[in-house]
Amino acid sequence: MRSLARPRSYNSGAPRADEAMGATRGDERMTAVDPDHAAPDPSAWVCRWARSIPRGGRVLDLAAGSGRHARLLAALGHRVDAVDRDVQAMSRLDGIAGIRARVADIEAGVWPYSGEVFDGVVVTNYLHRPLLARLVASVAPAGVLIYETFAAGNERFGRPANPDFLLRPGELLDAVSGRLRVLAYEDVEIETPKPAMVQRICARNEAPAN
Repeated sequence: MRSLARPRSYNSGAPRADEAMGATRGDERMTAVDPDHAAPDPSAWVCRWARSIPRGGRVLDLAAGSGRHARLLAALGHRVDAVDRDVQAMSRLDGIAGIRARVADIEAGVWPYSGEVFDGVVVTNYLHRPLLARLVASVAPAGVLIYETFAAGNERFGRPANPDFLLRPGELLDAVSGRLRVLAYEDVEIETPKPAMVQRICARNEAPAN
């Protein structure tokens, strides 16, 4: 991993992990599951920070795709709400203990979790800017947001190249500013599983839990 020329990393001291993001989704929006329907390995960033989620908490896995993170989080003892617009992907999560799968187009229509908050909100390889503020507001007191996706500069490596799907410099920091405390943040170039520019954050709601 090579940092950008202007350092954009902050870490609160969690153990280091492999830098791989896990497999990316196929189209420019990154919303479908992998063509062969095999769940890729969980993101190392999510693995690294998942234990920051309060024990036995309720977790939202947004744009869950193949369910790689829903499975990981359920195995850690969390109650997971996995949501994606892909019917087949969500059907493969049926019957897995600890996971409640929901088919919904989160970019259209009514937000399916209005008024609800979560002990953890996990998002990877997905960006729909109108949802950023809502996701931050969905983090319960003492809960955490774990977010990782492609960033500006990724167009040098291929898709996604559309700026609509690439985080601007510091955008995740701006999204949580004044709402959540940053535990770790990186805006970096990675080499594996393929060269890419990524931005990622883990941030906690410091309001006391009830």
